[in-house]
Amino acid sequence: MEILGRTMRWRTLLFISILPLASVAGQVSYSIPEEMAKGSLVGSIGQDLGLDRKRLTSGKARIFTGDSAGYIELNRERGVLLIKEKIDREALCGQTTPCALHFQIILENPMEFYTVVVEITDINDNAPMFEKSNMNFKISESAVIGAKFLLERAIDPDVGMNSLQGYLLTKTDNFVLKFKDQPDGEKTVEMVLQKPLDREKQEDIFIVLTAVDGGEPNLSGTAQIHVTVLDANDNAPVFTNTVYKATITENAPQGTVITTVSASDADKGSNSKITYSISNTVAGVRDMFEINELNGDLILKSSVDYEKARHYQIHVQASDEGGLTDSCKITVEVVDINDNSPVINIMSQTNVIAEDSKPATVVTMVNVQDLDSGENGKVHCAINEHIPFTLKPASSNFFNLVTDNDLDRERASEYNITVACSDEGVHSLSSSVTLTLQISDVNDNAPVFERSSYEAYIVENNTPGLSIFTVKARDADWNQNARVSYILEDSSVNGVPVSSYVSVSADSGVIHAVRSFDYEQIKDFQFRVKAQDGGSPPLSSNVTVKMMIQDQNDNPPQVLYPVQTGGSVVAEMVPRSADVGYLVTKVVAVDVDSGQNAWLSYKLQKATDRALFEVGLQNGEIRTIRQVTDKDAVKQRLTVIVEDNGQPSRSATVIVNVAVADSFPEVLSEFTDFTHDKEYNDSLTFYLMLALAVVSFLFITCLVVIISVKIYRWRQSRILYHSNLPVIPYYPPRYSDTLGTGTLQHVYNYEVCRTTDSRKSDCKFGRAGSQNVLIMDPSSTGTMQRIQSEKSILDEPDSPLEVSFSEVTDFPHQLFVGLFWQHIQTIEQTVTLLAIELS
Repeated sequence: MEILGRTMRWRTLLFISILPLASVAGQVSYSIPEEMAKGSLVGSIGQDLGLDRKRLTSGKARIFTGDSAGYIELNRERGVLLIKEKIDREALCGQTTPCALHFQIILENPMEFYTVVVEITDINDNAPMFEKSNMNFKISESAVIGAKFLLERAIDPDVGMNSLQGYLLTKTDNFVLKFKDQPDGEKTVEMVLQKPLDREKQEDIFIVLTAVDGGEPNLSGTAQIHVTVLDANDNAPVFTNTVYKATITENAPQGTVITTVSASDADKGSNSKITYSISNTVAGVRDMFEINELNGDLILKSSVDYEKARHYQIHVQASDEGGLTDSCKITVEVVDINDNSPVINIMSQTNVIAEDSKPATVVTMVNVQDLDSGENGKVHCAINEHIPFTLKPASSNFFNLVTDNDLDRERASEYNITVACSDEGVHSLSSSVTLTLQISDVNDNAPVFERSSYEAYIVENNTPGLSIFTVKARDADWNQNARVSYILEDSSVNGVPVSSYVSVSADSGVIHAVRSFDYEQIKDFQFRVKAQDGGSPPLSSNVTVKMMIQDQNDNPPQVLYPVQTGGSVVAEMVPRSADVGYLVTKVVAVDVDSGQNAWLSYKLQKATDRALFEVGLQNGEIRTIRQVTDKDAVKQRLTVIVEDNGQPSRSATVIVNVAVADSFPEVLSEFTDFTHDKEYNDSLTFYLMLALAVVSFLFITCLVVIISVKIYRWRQSRILYHSNLPVIPYYPPRYSDTLGTGTLQHVYNYEVCRTTDSRKSDCKFGRAGSQNVLIMDPSSTGTMQRIQSEKSILDEPDSPLEVSFSEVTDFPHQLFVGLFWQHIQTIEQTVTLLAIELS
């Protein structure tokens, strides 16, 4: 259901755009919804008009809106139209549709203008509202079925489907809604009695009237209807006319009686007493008009303006004391008078013209607006005499100010041009404006930078094309002579052209990064930028820019030790006798960043037993934090995380395997699961077994030689013993040390006790001190493992093999490797003993 009242307020927002002389005309239309936020994009006007941004900048493009509010602004650098002020369609156009803003885009050198139309579409931002939240009716119980009662209309400033669409009445047995068409196409809503009232049963009836619009989602408003049931009043007031027409001039004083409405009631007594009131009208009408409740005179409360609204519609209701009503509509037409002077707008913001300009050159455009209508709005314009300029009509309301003769700056460097305009009203009104025009000089000033040198900063790993810094130079000349272009001078940085590092925007002086910088490769460099004006010949100057690269935390820590490989793991041995603070190992890491981005901290992330180990926060040392006990698991797995101090921080993790044991068999039984399940490498096993066989053969051969030599020496000694010859013992200096500090290789020392009779002397092999066994991991990890041994192999030949726990392809390989290295040591010891015996 449409709203009964409709806003008829008009705003003068249209500006005629017709092709002027010495200019180019075009029109672009846009459609935007109301209530868009400030700064929202309306459209790419440069692209739509086929103008590049250089033309918009050089032509000093701007918006001309006449006397309208500036809701739209132009961004010349981007070539787009933006919302300058939030637009309320209802405040701008009321019920007028379509609602549009009309303005011109003006350019200079040469002078051009284009017409732009921006249609403002409605959004459902207003809910229907009742002017009165409560409606009171006094209805006689004798009211006949079908009696009508006019209801207040709801007001919805929105238009189209967003406007008021219908009404709903809460469930009631006595009344229904009925809509009545008016001659002007509007509809009124009436409450119709469908069931007789009985005051004795129900004296007061409360009904809720809901108005609903058609928006998405729909909005609604409510009003409460209070019906008081009275006794008989069976005749309602009746207006003599359903529609009254009246006129009023826009300069009418307040208190003027515009027209009088009249209604009659066939009843007698108090039931025939009629009162008049304004109802069912849009907001603002009550502030401008009032009606005498007794005689029906419509009175002007405030002044009317033809330029704001040309007609008004007022709904009047007549009510008797019995609660019966009738309604009519008053249409008030506003008559225009000549009360507006012409408004002159100089559409050029520049006041400079080159002295070499040819005759008929357009200096500026003049727009003249007179808000009056008819003869009152027709305008004639002229300029002062004895100047080399003339004013030529271009189109309706537009004039071109052009040069009439040659200009000579030496004869006159400035002109004051007065434009005077008057309308054709009975009492003519006029206005004038003065334009001061300067004659420009030649190019005699070079651009000057704001600083003698610049320093710019950029964080490494930037995005190519990033805007870094802006250099700015100013030129004291005018127009083209002051237009500055920026050029990157040729130079090199580390043998590479500087153009591969940065670029400079010729128009704005914005310096962009061509590549992504790496602080670890380059920390700073210098280049020069030249500023050149557009004069002929051009003048220029240059400046040095130093670019500083700032470090970013883009490199995670790198763990140097222990080395993590896919083929093996490193196991550190911790004896069960280790005390508190025992140094297990040290995690070594580096970070190639600088500053606080390279400050490293070490934390224990995971551990088989957190109560046993700790990691130094600064040095990465892994130490025991309590005494090692027999209950501690042999196999300990520690995960250490290394973090830098960057924001955000980066980290790396390293896994350290620790064996808590005093002997190899104990470790061997636990650490066999350190290795991953892999397929046996048959070729590797074959070669290991072959090597073991060869070593065993060599070992047996050496034993045979030693036994043979021993038998030979024994036989010689027996012969010598029976010969009764004196024997002089001889001790080679290399093997004569009996204090355990000899120079034997592989730390084998011997205690030698000789008697005069060497045949009865004993040769005792001294026990080697605690030795370190370093075994290369055959899995190509390059890891050397240190094993502590308390006894010499020669002292206890049956001692278990001492091998590393480095992970290999499978356990048989590891066993073969241990046997192989054990045999090598045995052969080495055997050769040493053979050398002693032979000597």
